[in-house]
Amino acid sequence: MATISDLSKGNYIRYNGDIMQVEELQHRTPGNLRAFYQIKMRNLRNGKLAENRFRPGDAVELLRVETKEYQFLYTDGDSLVCMDNDTFEQIYLDKALLGESVNYIKEGVTLLIAFENGTSPITAEAPQHVVVNVTYTEPGVQGDTATRTLKPATIETGAEIRVPLFINTGDNIKIDTRTGDYIERVK
Repeated sequence: MATISDLSKGNYIRYNGDIMQVEELQHRTPGNLRAFYQIKMRNLRNGKLAENRFRPGDAVELLRVETKEYQFLYTDGDSLVCMDNDTFEQIYLDKALLGESVNYIKEGVTLLIAFENGTSPITAEAPQHVVVNVTYTEPGVQGDTATRTLKPATIETGAEIRVPLFINTGDNIKIDTRTGDYIERVK
């Protein structure tokens, strides 16, 4: 057990039976009142934000969380099969831990996975940008590069994104895995 004053941004705690990550931590002393900590936490199960006030001596359960890099191998139903780069051990990762970014990652991408006490994964994070190949899009018209008009395109993972008019089938593009937005064309 730790006290509230031992926490810092990014720590994982158990609060009301759920695993929470500390997003924001402020120590406040309003006028002649007693000091308190105002903490914003994100629930890792559903992603909702919770905010609470704690007194400086309150006890919290600080969780020991390890993060490791795993390579995404293939999809198996609602799970992703990932391999530890050091021990070659394979684990099954639930797609829900990656959120929407699961639609934009392809085989061979390195994921950052966090484990509580080395047992089961609690969070997973895809790289911010990934390079993918455009498998189908309508052909671009010469001279249509002046405006920021977008057209639909299907990428190699099967997801459909919006790209500029000058992108053609077979081009490699860099996209943001958090939003699925086009960033740039890659040679």
